[in-house]
Amino acid sequence: MQRIIRGVRNFLFSQMNKEFLIFLFFLFLSGVFWLMMTLNETYEKEVAVPVNIVGVPKSMVVTSDVEDTLRVTVRDKGYTLVFYLYSDYIKPVKINFSTYANRQTWRGVVPQSDLQKMVSAKLAGTSKVTAVKPDKLEYYFTFGYYKKVPVRLAGVVNPGRGYYLARTQVVPDSVAVYASRGLLDSIKFVQTDPIRIVNFNDTVTRMVPLAQNKRMKAEPSAVQVVLYPDVLTEESMEVPIRAINMPEGKVLRTFPSRVRVRFSVGASMFRNVKPDQFLIVADYNELVKQPSSKCALHLRSMPHGVRNASLEMQTVDYLIELQ
Repeated sequence: MQRIIRGVRNFLFSQMNKEFLIFLFFLFLSGVFWLMMTLNETYEKEVAVPVNIVGVPKSMVVTSDVEDTLRVTVRDKGYTLVFYLYSDYIKPVKINFSTYANRQTWRGVVPQSDLQKMVSAKLAGTSKVTAVKPDKLEYYFTFGYYKKVPVRLAGVVNPGRGYYLARTQVVPDSVAVYASRGLLDSIKFVQTDPIRIVNFNDTVTRMVPLAQNKRMKAEPSAVQVVLYPDVLTEESMEVPIRAINMPEGKVLRTFPSRVRVRFSVGASMFRNVKPDQFLIVADYNELVKQPSSKCALHLRSMPHGVRNASLEMQTVDYLIELQ
C-alpha cells in the first residue's frame, strides 16, 4: 500500500504534472472570475411565480380553472436571477377572493397592474418586473347552487372488424354541477372530453375528463368509461307474419305464415333473442291501394342489439277470408 501511495505522489508532483496542476488552478480561477463578471451583468429572464386564491367563503364555489402559475419577466443582476430560478425564494402570490369578487356578475378579475405589484412585493428590492403573463387573472364563482345531471360520452368509439359495442358503462353515471341558478336550469347533462377509441376487441377502461366550462364546475371532474365489445355472429330464425289494419270480419292468411329473418347479433346476446321480439307485418291498407297477387312484407321492429336484419322473402302469397 505504501508503495502505491508513494508512486501516486511521485506521479502527481513530477515536474510535468506540477505544471499541469498549476495550469488547471489558473484555468479554474479564470473561470470563476468570468462567471462572477457575467453574473454581475443585468439581464431579463422569465420566472414562474405560483399564485392561488385564498379566503373563498364556504358558501361560494369557484367554478372555473384558475391559473396556478404566473410567467413573470424580471430584470436584475445575473446572480439574483439564478437565485430566483434555482431556489424557492419566491413565495406564492395569494389573491384575496373577496377583494376582486363581483357578486352581480359572479366573476372576479385581477388586473395586470395589481398582479405586477403583488409579484414585485415577493422579489428583492433590486428586481424590476417588466411583464406578467397572463395579462389578467379571472375566475368565476357561484353561491353553492348545484344539481346532479347525467354524463354523456362524446367522441368516436368503433370496435374492430367483426365486433360491436355491446355495452358502455360510465362510473359515476351522474355528477354534481355547480353554477349560477340561471345557468343551472339550462344544464341537462354534461359531456366528456371527446375521445377516440377504435379497432379494439377486448374490454377498454379509461379515465376521461369532463368537458369544462368556466361558468360551471363538475364534481368529480373525470369519470371512468368502460367499453364492452362483443363478437358479431350471423344468425337467423323464423318469425310469424302479422296482419295489420284488417277490417272487422276479414282475415288475412299468408303462405307461408312464417318467414326467416337473417341478422347480426353479439354472441353473448343471441340466447336472449326470441322470434316474438321481431315484428313482420302485412298491411291490408297497402293491398287495397295497390292490389297485387303478392303481399309485401315489412320488418317494423327488432330486438335491441340486433343489426343488419333482412327478410329472406320480401313478398308472399296471400288469401283474404271472410269470418
